[in-house]
Amino acid sequence: MENNNIAVGLDIGTTKIVAMIGRRNEYGKLEILGVGKSKSLGVHRGVVNNITQTIQSIQQAVQGAESDSDYKISEVVVGIAGQHIRSLQHSDYITRSNADEVINDADIDLLINQVYKLVMLPGEEIIHVLPQEYKVDGQAEIKEPIGMYGGRLEANFHVVVGQVSSIRNIGRCVKSSGLDLAGITLEPLASANAVLSQEEKEAGVALIDIGGGTTDLAIFKDGIIRHTAVIPFGGNVITEDIKEGCSIIEKQAELLKIKFGSAWPGENKDNEIVSIPGLRGREPKEITLKNLSKIIHARVVEIIEQAYLEIKNYGHEEQKKKLIAGIVLTGGGSQLNHLKQLVEYITGMDTRIGYPNEHLAGDSDPDMASPLYATAVGLVMNAIENQSKIVAEEDVVEPPTETTSEAENAIDNDEEQTENSAPKPSEPKKERKSIFEKWADKLKDFLDNAE
Repeated sequence: MENNNIAVGLDIGTTKIVAMIGRRNEYGKLEILGVGKSKSLGVHRGVVNNITQTIQSIQQAVQGAESDSDYKISEVVVGIAGQHIRSLQHSDYITRSNADEVINDADIDLLINQVYKLVMLPGEEIIHVLPQEYKVDGQAEIKEPIGMYGGRLEANFHVVVGQVSSIRNIGRCVKSSGLDLAGITLEPLASANAVLSQEEKEAGVALIDIGGGTTDLAIFKDGIIRHTAVIPFGGNVITEDIKEGCSIIEKQAELLKIKFGSAWPGENKDNEIVSIPGLRGREPKEITLKNLSKIIHARVVEIIEQAYLEIKNYGHEEQKKKLIAGIVLTGGGSQLNHLKQLVEYITGMDTRIGYPNEHLAGDSDPDMASPLYATAVGLVMNAIENQSKIVAEEDVVEPPTETTSEAENAIDNDEEQTENSAPKPSEPKKERKSIFEKWADKLKDFLDNAE
């Protein structure tokens, strides 16, 4: 990658694959330099089910982005979603050997490493360990324990778990497309970065990202991620229903949904009719918009109710956990007419459509601010953050911690999922590498050796 600080996000979705190149401008905003988009073949409900087709789609998107921007893409940050993702709450503690020393990075690393050793179901792997809040010697609600005294350090964690094989398949596709994997991020977290403001995250907000194959959910409160979920259906099931209900082909169903679809059946008069050309000289079909809306409505209600169930599971109905900023809808599915009103009606929560323009530079192409690109924009932001962390760390010379062969064992062997060498307190350290980045490095090494 060129050293002028460009970063690339790759959103491998069910309907489309987007490669987006961006960099930070002098005002700290994100400048999009190039975008490539291709139809996604070989991904079903967020999970790769045909490696060859996915590789072709990735290459097509990457070429599009390269010719759009004249930059060469060498490494990408990829988003991961799919029905195999689940999340759980877990609390853990360590007892410090020396309570007279202040708590430092090494203690927190130790605590987080401990969570990585949790025994998962066979074939599952921890993707993210996100600390919620800490307790020191029983004193609760501590956001940042570094520098405090205490003998017992405990924390609540939000742990995101995914299927090893799915994660490896994505890594495989990226590698075989001739790219390096710079990191993997949970898609709802990436979308949230792109469309939510800090105030919303503080007040409490649920992000619902309605994609083609999955609907991703991320809930924030007090500025901390509290809950994530992936619901295994999205806009494609609506198209599928229109296809079945109106006996037309998929392409026509998709167009009908986009052009005339509404989530609110009351809007359409009984006499509004669309005529659809028949196949190969057959009679054209006439479809009333009211029926179309009824089909869409039934499906959308199902998706929203699933998402609302997750919001309730998080505990939105308790006063302390109330999501004051309500719901933000994003993703391609959020562009359906009257969806905002329907969501407000079902959930009783304030709702807005989220555009990823929160962090985009002022002169960006207006198309980039479409909810379609929320995840891609979030992934580019993530890639830029990763870069600045790496730059910060390169200033500090640290002894190498492990060789590749150890890394290979580490990813095969769940016991050793994290680096054993916690940094010594005396070492100066600009930024703690998140466990997840260490894990991504492991995965990278593993894939390099798996060829």
